[in-house]
Amino acid sequence: MACGISMKLSEDVGIYIFIRLPVKSLMRFKSISKTLYVLIGSTTFANLHLNHATITKDELILFKRSTKEESEQFKNVLSFISHIGDDGFIPLHPDLNVPHLTNDYGSLFHHLIGPCHGLIALTDSVVTVLINPATRHYRQVPPCPFGCPKGYHRTIEGVGFGFVSILNDYKVVRLSDVFWDPPYGYAEGRNSKVDVYELSTDSWRELEPVEVPSIYYLPCSEMIYKEGVHWFASTEKVVILCFDIGTEIFRNMDMPDACHSIKQSRYGLLVLNQCLASICYNDSGCAIDPTQDFLHIWIMKEYSVSESWIKKYTIRSLNVESPLGFWKDQFLLVESKTGQLIYYDVNSDEWKELGLQGYRTSLRVIVYTESISSIPSGRQHGTQVQIF
Repeated sequence: MACGISMKLSEDVGIYIFIRLPVKSLMRFKSISKTLYVLIGSTTFANLHLNHATITKDELILFKRSTKEESEQFKNVLSFISHIGDDGFIPLHPDLNVPHLTNDYGSLFHHLIGPCHGLIALTDSVVTVLINPATRHYRQVPPCPFGCPKGYHRTIEGVGFGFVSILNDYKVVRLSDVFWDPPYGYAEGRNSKVDVYELSTDSWRELEPVEVPSIYYLPCSEMIYKEGVHWFASTEKVVILCFDIGTEIFRNMDMPDACHSIKQSRYGLLVLNQCLASICYNDSGCAIDPTQDFLHIWIMKEYSVSESWIKKYTIRSLNVESPLGFWKDQFLLVESKTGQLIYYDVNSDEWKELGLQGYRTSLRVIVYTESISSIPSGRQHGTQVQIF
């Protein structure tokens, strides 16, 4: 009995140590013995490791940008950043080219969605690629097999990605508008269509028809928070449209009332202080009085309760094209009007450049913590997990 207790204690101590190690070290330990391979590869260990990294706020930055190579052609690049400061940034890994996604002007509309239980989705709306930036594994989601009837056409308006903890499964959701396409004149008769892909079954399915407001495209949206995918949508006013990944039910949430009183405004969705946050800023394409050029940031203290919005910051905007994300609840990462990655430090009240540049409107950022989570493999003849 004493021997059994000793072995259990030894295993617990080992787990206590291993969950504090970076993923790169864990990948090396997996090759040492079968016991460590099974332990580190288990779902239980992956959850413990991810929870520890989340609690200790070991946050890293995944940065995507596009650069124009030739006429109509772009190069799409991922950068991994471990630290930013007065001297710029410190890369975690060498840059990588983005696989599978469009490399024409559609590159300017790529999205990063996540992180979701260790994984991040890259999408150009038609193609979606799942990656684990820590293990450098990736897999292309198989194409959706559902089309639309003859005489109609569809436009993909939004893509979401999330993890359902109760099912221990990942899902991709795709929102489309379907229109009757008459031989003459303009398309008419908009209907919404929703398709869902489940990694556990490696298959797509169509949801029952549902009425969904029109997606209002903005670069800093398509965000996952509390197992809900969030977009901006247009009704009589701009609202936050939420799709619950678990229940597969849509709902609308009101924006802060003050957002609607700001003329020529655009919006972004972020996570700040573990709360859903909304950012309102002036449209870079409009002439703005410099004395009125501010970023306004609200946080929703009680999720899904519109009355709980409170203003957190008002920041002089200085050359902002679009917000991109918050890092460590201190640094607001944004794209400048010249396509540079810059940040605002809420503690020092200073704007600084990071020395990273891309084609204007192509910059995207995801803040993540390292995870050993694996990407489920596809069917025998489906798409498979690959490594960069």
